[in-house]
Amino acid sequence: MPDRATEDVVHHPRFARYYARSSVAAEGMLGPHRDTLLSGLSGRVIEIGAGNGLNFTHYPDTVAEVVAVEPERALRQLAMTAARRSGVPVDVVPGVAEALPVKSDAFDGAVVSLVLCSVRDVPRALSELRRVLRHGGELRFFEHGRGGGRAMRFTQRMVDRTVWPLLFGGCHVDRDPVAAISSAGFELGPCRRVLVPPRGLRTPSSYCVLGSARRPGPER
Repeated sequence: MPDRATEDVVHHPRFARYYARSSVAAEGMLGPHRDTLLSGLSGRVIEIGAGNGLNFTHYPDTVAEVVAVEPERALRQLAMTAARRSGVPVDVVPGVAEALPVKSDAFDGAVVSLVLCSVRDVPRALSELRRVLRHGGELRFFEHGRGGGRAMRFTQRMVDRTVWPLLFGGCHVDRDPVAAISSAGFELGPCRRVLVPPRGLRTPSSYCVLGSARRPGPER
């Protein structure tokens, strides 16, 4: 069964419970970023690593359908509940970013939100996103990664190779999402750096980027 196979690939029940609580608690801070991330999208959209579905209520009514892919069973169940509160149609399905269970050239937009840090094979996942986007389709991203001064970047490298992925469901803090998106063949659009939280103590996951890119059109 596809659902059981997916659960065997990504199964972090303790982290899922922690994430469900902490993400809701942080929504007052992250909600405005979700609005910016999703503003202006239209047509069919695929969201990768939908988690507990906190993006769903932020989609504009110009979106005709969202296919939300989430591999973790507990988070997927929460996302299904969130989908019923969304103002746009949302279909929550099992799947992993490296092998999306959808047809090629099928979507007008794609969304990755705090997910590229935890996928096992970032180039393959981004290749899959290019495959499912139509030519000219837009990728929206809100991701954390490498940032800060020398001391913080050293800390990110160290925790990335030791405790951080074990504690946080496979998350990595020393990746460069913008460089990865560019290397995957997307044309980068506007993007800006964001600190989370905006003030106070910085953590290895505080350094975020919010932006967009496009799948290039066919060569002439």
